[in-house]
Amino acid sequence: MGKNKLKKFAEMETFTNVFQCGAREMGSRLPSGVIAEKHPMAGHWHEHFFHNDHPIVLELGCGRGEYTVGLAKKYPQKNFIGIDIKGARMWAGAKQATEEGLTNVAFLRTNIEIVTSFFSPDEIDEIWITFCDPQMKKATKRLTSTYFMQRYQQIVKPNGLIHLKTDSPFLYTYTREMLRLNPYPVLCYTEDLYGNSTDGIACFADAKALQTHYEEQWLDRGMRIKYIEWQLTPLEHFEEPTIEIEKDSYRSYGRNYTKTST
Repeated sequence: MGKNKLKKFAEMETFTNVFQCGAREMGSRLPSGVIAEKHPMAGHWHEHFFHNDHPIVLELGCGRGEYTVGLAKKYPQKNFIGIDIKGARMWAGAKQATEEGLTNVAFLRTNIEIVTSFFSPDEIDEIWITFCDPQMKKATKRLTSTYFMQRYQQIVKPNGLIHLKTDSPFLYTYTREMLRLNPYPVLCYTEDLYGNSTDGIACFADAKALQTHYEEQWLDRGMRIKYIEWQLTPLEHFEEPTIEIEKDSYRSYGRNYTKTST
C-alpha cells in the first residue's frame, strides 16, 4: 500500500465525521448479508451525531464524497451520510466536510451489503445512488436489485425516495425493468437528464443541480446521463428481472469512451 494511502487512512481515524466498520467486524456472512449484530449507531444517528431531528439521506457508493458534501451544503436542513468501502476515496469528502465545519455530513466506511446493521427501521428518509458500478455479471451486487430493495425497505421510511443517477445504459435498463416488475411508484425518469425535455420539471432539479467528478467526465465524452426517482413503498414479494440486457461495451475499454462511440 502506498504511503499516500496510509497517510489518508491515518488521517481518517482522526475525523469525527467518519465511522469505519466492515463486514468482518459486524459478524456478517457475505454475500448473504446476514447480520449478527447491530452497530451502536443504529437508531441513534440523530441523537449521537447530528443532534437534530432533520431527515437523514444516504448516498450509496459515495466515492470521493463530493455529492454527499454538495447535497449537505445545498440542504442544511437535511442530514447526509455517504457510504462506501473505499476509504482512500472517501477521505476527500470527509476532509472537506471537516475543514468547512459541515455538521450535517457523516461518512460510513463499510460494505453496502450490510447497510441494515447501521440503521434502525424508518431511520432513513431518502437514498441517492450515484454512478455506481453496474455490476453486469451478478444481479445481487447491483445497488438497484431486489436484493438491495429488500434491505433498503428495512431502514427507509414507507414511501421514502430512491434516486439513481448513472452513465450506464445497462443499469438504467435493468432498473427500469425492476421497477416494472415491482410496483414502486416511479416519479420521473429520463435517458438524458440534461436534455431539453427535462427543463423546468421539478423532479429533475436536484439531480441536475450537482455533478460529480465522474459525471463531468462522462458529459465531456458525450455520454447521456440517466436518472430515475421512485418511492420505496413496502412490498412483501419481489420479482427479479430475468431479461437479457446488452452490456455496456465502453466499459470493456477501461471507460475510454469517446463521442464517436455513440
